[in-house]
Amino acid sequence: MLYDMELIAHKLVRWENFIHSYRLPRWEEIPDFGLYMEQVVVFLSDALCFMPAPESPKERLISAAAINNYVRLRLMPAPVKKRYYRVHLAYLLMIFTLKQSLSIRDVQRLTPADLSSEQVEAVYADYAERFRRIALLFTEQTRNAAQGMLCPEQNTDATVSGLAVMGALVSAFARILAEKIVRLQGADTQAVLALEEQGEPRV
Repeated sequence: MLYDMELIAHKLVRWENFIHSYRLPRWEEIPDFGLYMEQVVVFLSDALCFMPAPESPKERLISAAAINNYVRLRLMPAPVKKRYYRVHLAYLLMIFTLKQSLSIRDVQRLTPADLSSEQVEAVYADYAERFRRIALLFTEQTRNAAQGMLCPEQNTDATVSGLAVMGALVSAFARILAEKIVRLQGADTQAVLALEEQGEPRV
């Protein structure tokens, strides 16, 4: 598979610059005057513009159907007379970013839908700050791993493929860790330890 090395280098630099200036909306920047569904989709699409669009033009990254499903599954509070307020939008920002690496069931465990407005504000503020720190850490690690692609004499398809593999593996291990931690929520400690004693092969 052949890569245009100048394009790869350009995209890596562009990505780094974008992430350095990107952040999730602050709590007070999230609209609280009641948006209808079409407006919600537009707001989320703009706020989460770092996510790549689906390859198929028939698919949508953010859709009314997905949002309705999250309400139905009680991942978030129901809208008020078909309007979505700041609390709803904060939930949706967390759900759409978390579902990039977790199942909907695990997302539900991390974002209980029965929180008060004050609790949602605190949870969201903490989430947005963590998001920012991890995004910056990831871009720094990516830059270190991509040095070969930024040096013309080292540019090869192998280094590009290697970076893609690294990204996939980091994502896989991060998802496994997150799933393991989330699924310990409410676990029977003695039962978990008993499985270890029985030689349960899964860590």
